[in-house]
Amino acid sequence: MTQEMLINVLEGEECRIAIVKDGALKEIYVERASTDRRVGNIFKGRVTNIEPSIQAAFVDIGLPKNAFLHVSDLVPGAYPSRKRPADDGEKKGRGLSRAESRGPRRLPIQEILRQGDELLVQITKEGIGTKGPSVTTALSIPGRYLVLMPSLPRLGVSRKIEDDKVRRQLRDLLASINPPKNLGFILRTAGQDRGKRDLSRDMNYLVRLWKVVRSSAQSAKAPAEIFRESDLVVRTLRDIFTLDTETIWVDSEPVLKHVVEFLKIALPRYANRAKLYDGLIPLFHKYHLEEALEQIHSRTVPLPRGGTIVIDQTEALVAIDVNSGKFRHGKDAEESAHQLNVLAAQEIARQIRLRDLGGVLVIDFVDMDKEANRRHVEKTLRDALKGDRARQQMLRMSKFGIVEMTRQRVKASLQRATYMDCPYCKGAGLIKTPESMALEVMRNVRLLVHQKNVATLEVRLHPEVGDYLNNVKRDGLLELQSRLGKRITIVSDPASQIDHATYRCLDERGMEVHPEIAPSQTQAKGAPASR
Repeated sequence: MTQEMLINVLEGEECRIAIVKDGALKEIYVERASTDRRVGNIFKGRVTNIEPSIQAAFVDIGLPKNAFLHVSDLVPGAYPSRKRPADDGEKKGRGLSRAESRGPRRLPIQEILRQGDELLVQITKEGIGTKGPSVTTALSIPGRYLVLMPSLPRLGVSRKIEDDKVRRQLRDLLASINPPKNLGFILRTAGQDRGKRDLSRDMNYLVRLWKVVRSSAQSAKAPAEIFRESDLVVRTLRDIFTLDTETIWVDSEPVLKHVVEFLKIALPRYANRAKLYDGLIPLFHKYHLEEALEQIHSRTVPLPRGGTIVIDQTEALVAIDVNSGKFRHGKDAEESAHQLNVLAAQEIARQIRLRDLGGVLVIDFVDMDKEANRRHVEKTLRDALKGDRARQQMLRMSKFGIVEMTRQRVKASLQRATYMDCPYCKGAGLIKTPESMALEVMRNVRLLVHQKNVATLEVRLHPEVGDYLNNVKRDGLLELQSRLGKRITIVSDPASQIDHATYRCLDERGMEVHPEIAPSQTQAKGAPASR
């Protein structure tokens, strides 16, 4: 299989990096200059508030919203040490209490931190919606082959390397290059086949970098940013680039120089794989990636031979539904469902990575009666997700074909980062019908015309709603006018939204008045309620 990395840059605005295997889009990374990515950045923060009820603290790190720090993200040595007050009745010389003799336990956060404490924290998840970013005191600084863990002084191996024998060998290899005793290191999967020289060079670079970070932290006044992660190009080359990548195409000469400089430091043998793309056809159009990117944002994903996948996202949950459509395979319905689900499992894993879906995912496959078929589809999905860099957990498929899984969410999904909620439907995907809106307007008209200071009521709304009122509800409007002696005017405005109406109230002299009771859903001019 041929693999290529395509780097498309719109100077000063956007950078897109695509991983293409045999002409098919496998991974996409997008970063815009207007969106400041902060995951991985290290800050010197100050504790502003402690919430014992949720065992968390809020830390001011200089951003508009305070960061969220849970007690599980506090590591020893990363916070001010305090002596615990002795329990009432406890006498010196008695040794450990019964609770303490059972082993170490996690102290409540209110016994660990105080308001005003200063901490070094690292952002692990971007703030989404109304939430601020999540942080941890377990700092980590990634290199090409190693990850430096300054607050956890031990040696480890990436969990993605599962063979116990290989893990022991790699841990021994890591110990043989004499790492500093007060620092911890984790060997990444990219360093599995590297020698002592490469690992030692990467370790020395990380140690020098940590000294700079520590020195900056000592002199900085909280809140302050101490360390900033590399840009998208360097992060992708460092974390994603593999020896299987035959060519790195870059359509910007300054970015190409940046790529070559990094490769000469980290992977000098492969610096010649980076090449400038100067074709007349834009890089992503040449590889037909623009069409593939548009499909990523589509709610429906087609499957071969007629099946479809429907993906619906909410703030905390993603629902994925597999529909058979016109898909048929063989004479047996069970086998047809089995083959469709196998294809769907592979495509779902691809879509999860491309869309960067996170949180709780619920997948509804087509029902299958045979246990063996359900286990096979489940295994297919697990295998397809093995190449995913995000942490995940998946439960077994139920007899109804439901798979529940969680996937690490570091930032908003690609859809949330690209699109905004529709101002018409407020993100619901639905708006009121003209009939429903007309009935609501009639209720609001009755509310307003019964007020003493209102002599004339003008309603401005969408033409479809106006036509419904002037035809179907004409008798009701005339009855109100004649009974109350007030004037009601319906004004059709093509610029108005179909489920939006504006009410203008006038007194007998033609002066605008504010109604004592305004409609709760639609807007009365001069009234606080609006839609």
